[in-house]
Amino acid sequence: MQSTTLSIGDPIEARCTKCRKNTDHIIITLEEKAPAKVQCNTCTRKHKYRAPTVPKKTTTRQTAKPKDADRKEWESLQSEMDSAKAKTYSMTESYKLNALINHPSFGLGIVQRIIGSQKIEVLFEEGRKTMRCQ
Repeated sequence: MQSTTLSIGDPIEARCTKCRKNTDHIIITLEEKAPAKVQCNTCTRKHKYRAPTVPKKTTTRQTAKPKDADRKEWESLQSEMDSAKAKTYSMTESYKLNALINHPSFGLGIVQRIIGSQKIEVLFEEGRKTMRCQ
């Protein structure tokens, strides 16, 4: 258990600049009762004290609500789709907005958005996918 007053030689958790993770350190110098320099117990590197980082929450790109919205949008557009008119997907082709494509893995899809000159966003039954194009 760490005491409230720190002194030189005390163990402390810090962010190591070489290991690039939170590791145990030893305090080398103090500055106004706060650690100034520390030494990593893992790699023995001496560096300025950096407070340990808090792990970031992992977030998914799409939460359940957008997937539900995508599913509803897919269902509403599905009745208008004619698979015979669908263009077979190829990375070397160019596509227009609202074009119907047939992907070998994802099936039928509708181009929802053109992203720059080489990417499109396509709505498939499974959800939205970003695809390469020419």
